[in-house]
Amino acid sequence: MMLQFPVFRVADLPQNKATPFEVIPGEPELRDIANELGLQGLRKLRFKGEIRGYGKKDWQLTAQLGATVTQACVVTLDPVNTRIEAKVERKFLSQYEDPTDEEFEMPEDDSVEPLGAEISIEDVLIESLSLNIPPYPRKDGVELGSSVFTEPGKKAMTDDETKPFAGLAALKDQLGEDK
Repeated sequence: MMLQFPVFRVADLPQNKATPFEVIPGEPELRDIANELGLQGLRKLRFKGEIRGYGKKDWQLTAQLGATVTQACVVTLDPVNTRIEAKVERKFLSQYEDPTDEEFEMPEDDSVEPLGAEISIEDVLIESLSLNIPPYPRKDGVELGSSVFTEPGKKAMTDDETKPFAGLAALKDQLGEDK
């Protein structure tokens, strides 16, 4: 991808004041991002915020993300437009430690990242956008119905019949009525 988003060298950032940024990609960049994220379309993308010192050696990025994405409806495959407005926050920590155990708990604060030599606005923007895209877009008024398939001449099994305790609940109800 040939995006020309700002990359801030941490060594060049002023510790005592905020460094503002604003990114409004053009059509070629919007197409590239849409292709990377598997979208049918992307428009009105804007990422505006600032980077400021956080403690003595760490940095905090706060921003507002706005975009309109076009995806295929999961039911009809028709295009669905969704407006995304999201607050974005990342803390880049110099003393960040990656979990090394095979089994570990996810940290409560998912905005924490290791501090490298640079802070890439492109990386934060694309990650934030991908996290805010609806996973199952659906056109207004469209519902996912149920379909039942089976061989000719046989009774089809429904979702209710596949629930393991549905039969037991019906049996319990019958036994309760016999008393």
